[in-house]
Formats: sequence, C-alpha cells, structure tokens
Amino acid sequence: MKESEQRKIFNEWLENYRALLFKVIKAYAFSEEDQNDLFQDVCIQMFRSVPNFKGNAAVSTWLYRIALNTAIKWSTREKKHVDGHQEMDKAAHILMASEDSKDERVDWLYDQIKQFNEIDRSLTLLLLDGFSYKEMSQMMGISESNIGVKIYRIKKILVNNSKQYEYGV
Repeated sequence: MKESEQRKIFNEWLENYRALLFKVIKAYAFSEEDQNDLFQDVCIQMFRSVPNFKGNAAVSTWLYRIALNTAIKWSTREKKHVDGHQEMDKAAHILMASEDSKDERVDWLYDQIKQFNEIDRSLTLLLLDGFSYKEMSQMMGISESNIGVKIYRIKKILVNNSKQYEYGV
C-alpha cells in the first residue's frame, strides 16, 4: 500500500470515528494532558494498522479494538509513573473545569466507569456504544455468556450506585 493511500484512509477514519475514539480515551485517561497523549498513541496505532485492515469486520469494530488495546497498554504503562503526582492531577482537573453547562449524569457515569477494572471498563464502553454481545466477544476474546454475566454485574453496580446519587440516573 502506498503511503499516500494509507494517509487518505487514516484521515477518513479519523474524521468519521473521532467521537468513538474519544469515548475510549476519556474512560482511560482522566486529565486533559493524558487524553492528548493517549489520543496520539491511538492515532499512531491506527495509522500503522491501515495496511492490515482486511475488511473482515466493520471499520468501527476494528478501530474500537485498536483504541481499547492501546488504552489498556497505555493505562498499564502510566500506572508505573503515577505515584507522587496523582493528587496534583486531581487538583488541576478541578481548576480546568470549563464553564460550559455539562450534564452531571454523564460526569457521574464516567466517574463510575473509571472505578471499574480494565475489562469491565471496556465492556461498559462497548455496551454504551451499542455493540452486540457477539461483537464484544470478538473484540475482547471472552465468551458471549461471560460477556452477559459481566454486563449484568456492571448494570447492577451502576443501578445500586445511582441510588446514592442525589438526582438519580
């Protein structure tokens, strides 16, 4: 594949699936700086994967898998470096909050998702994006029945936690 063709495909994918990528990124990287770093890593992996795409799956499924795998690897790598500056990151996030009116429920949901382990976090994002159990199974390498059990437990946790939320979710 020529590099010009690879760039063209990459740019199309980036334009069409940017929102999907940022859903994954926001669930794994919590500060704006980390989100930018992870986005760059995802873009690099996307660009490198263009020649390997055979069309056996939907582009969205392919890119979701790339984003998830990259985010999980990035998250594992970042955990090694977090030790002393985590508290500062939390304070910076509060100071950087925008004046835009945001839906508190979305923020609450992302806060809940952040607390899940990597597999449950990934499954929650896939569920929110409307992927079937079969598609999730293919992406995550977990049986469909195991996906169902995990999603049932995730929903139960979210429902129980939402009862404590002032306005309900």
